[in-house]
Amino acid sequence: MKAAVLHEVNKPLVIEDVSLQKPGPREVLIRTTVAGLCHSDLHFMEGLYPHPLPAVLGHESAGVVEQVGSEVTYVKPGDHVVTCLSVFCGTCDNCSTGRPVLCTDTTVKMLPGVSNRLSWARSEKLNQFLNLSSFAEQMLVHENAIVKIRKDMPLELAALIGCGVVTGYGAVVNTAKVAPGETVVVIGCGGVGMAAINGAQIAGAGRVIAVDTNPAKLQLATKLGATDIVDPRNGDVVQQVRDLTNGGVHHSFEVLGRKETAEQAFAMLAPGGTTTIVGMIPFGQKIELHGFDFLRERKIQGSSMGSNHFRVDMPRLVEFYMRGKLHLDDWISARLKLPEINEGFAAMKAGKTVRSVIVFDA
Repeated sequence: MKAAVLHEVNKPLVIEDVSLQKPGPREVLIRTTVAGLCHSDLHFMEGLYPHPLPAVLGHESAGVVEQVGSEVTYVKPGDHVVTCLSVFCGTCDNCSTGRPVLCTDTTVKMLPGVSNRLSWARSEKLNQFLNLSSFAEQMLVHENAIVKIRKDMPLELAALIGCGVVTGYGAVVNTAKVAPGETVVVIGCGGVGMAAINGAQIAGAGRVIAVDTNPAKLQLATKLGATDIVDPRNGDVVQQVRDLTNGGVHHSFEVLGRKETAEQAFAMLAPGGTTTIVGMIPFGQKIELHGFDFLRERKIQGSSMGSNHFRVDMPRLVEFYMRGKLHLDDWISARLKLPEINEGFAAMKAGKTVRSVIVFDA
């Protein structure tokens, strides 16, 4: 099969011939239909997060089951599935207490550097990425890394649910548990930020403030549920939000993964408010907060993949789309072929896209 291989950080991905093993027990072979370009992939491409190389990146995807290994009971060939990097075992302490997104059982999670599933045609091993590696024509994954969906759901839109949508929506609904009528601000209107905005609307937030410097993204945010927009170029972004809300918001969501915006998100809170960090702040970087603010019961927390229970959350998100509540049709900025993948990441880095997707030939 063809796959996009990362050999060195800050170098273009290279399209190469790659081999996969046959499915082992509890493994599923998927024909990749669509793979989204996520900013998380770019973090690894730029070396902001470490990962053994060479590797096949990609983790936001949907496809069709081709083969199943022994002991697989969840899916069969022909099923339509969405992948999720939050593969779970179902029996560890975290899974058993309702936090499968934090599963650390290595019997289902292939650790970086020990993958035996991918290799070049010349038999040298490649590293699998986040248990998926979806920048490839096929994926070999554990059955607990996928969810079945209804076949009338367009796969190119379903792929978005696999990471960006469940992360943004889940941060609002699962991690922060936004209540009807509460005020929300979302800093960063890329794919994940748009999902958080749309999720806040679905959750019944009374006011949803979108923060970005891109006018086109701010305009789309209003279509997805933002009641107010703030452009940091128009002045102190914290003060703008405080002026809009008479002193601060109940919930702020930082989706860019930057030190400055994380600190701004905390500064926007009303007493008792909560900041949820969704973006991937570069590995090793610290953020600074005013200690006094904690005396007014302000809180800051992280969110991993939207604290998802993906086999429950993703089918519900599909239903939200089918009923017109989740506006995925507006998200896709470009449909690309695999050889165009580097152009897609260049457009992402320039801030020109909400989401670009790789569409593989059927």
